[in-house]
Amino acid sequence: MCRAINAAMESSSSIRIGVVGYGHLGKFLAEKILRDGPALGLTLAFVWNRNSDKLKGLVPAELVLSDLQSFADRRCDVIVEVCHPQIVKEFGLKFLAQAHFMVGSPSALSNPDLNEKLRQAAQKYGRTVYVPSGALWGGQDIQRMNDSGTLKALFIRMSKHPSCFRLTGDILSDWTEGEGRRILFSGSVAELCSLAPNNVNTMAAAAVAGGALGFTGVQGEIVSDTALSDFHVVEVEVTGPDGFSVNTVRRNPARLGAVTGSATYNSFWNSLLVCKGHGGKFYLC
Repeated sequence: MCRAINAAMESSSSIRIGVVGYGHLGKFLAEKILRDGPALGLTLAFVWNRNSDKLKGLVPAELVLSDLQSFADRRCDVIVEVCHPQIVKEFGLKFLAQAHFMVGSPSALSNPDLNEKLRQAAQKYGRTVYVPSGALWGGQDIQRMNDSGTLKALFIRMSKHPSCFRLTGDILSDWTEGEGRRILFSGSVAELCSLAPNNVNTMAAAAVAGGALGFTGVQGEIVSDTALSDFHVVEVEVTGPDGFSVNTVRRNPARLGAVTGSATYNSFWNSLLVCKGHGGKFYLC
């Protein structure tokens, strides 16, 4: 990462970044680029939000993009999506025709047709689809095992307070404070991505890292636990050959109701710092 930062500082031209989405994470990234970006060779090209009124007084008027269809006018080097999987579906191919693309909602990649089309577009245009590690611990190690053919199984469990989940349907509509631990779903990450598209991006990143297993082969579990009022818990179980295994537990501080844990913000920022172009492929960062 230091090499990437130094390269940016030595470059005569800044890397122009567009931010799509201005929730908590998008706001954090936009402010960080404005404040710290110039010293690192980064420039904020635009910020788009579904409700542009939310940007008034927070983002310089000249950086507000009102119509996402006109993103190409801003001549970005990297476009960062931190909005919703639907944006990846609607604009991913268009973004790649113009810039490298950082997918902050990688649950969208569980759609095999979209996944393949994005890979083809990355190769066609010589762009990189970046998938941030987010709350995934050891993603690069998982990717190395996958690339060497030694990854045999991968399981991720995410446990959160029920107020932190954003699920489709009414699977958690009846929760009550003090009820304790409840397993909401256990199965393939492909199935989980449709159930909880805003909550399982860590699992989706793991499925990208473990590409040989893919979204159907990587297994996941989401757990509601009313005792987890101060943090999210991510457990990863990696299985290799001849009895090899690694188990990790990550506790990510988080407020009640927060979809994203606090440590994940800096993780996204660190991922952004390596988005310098790695050819036509998917890249876990």
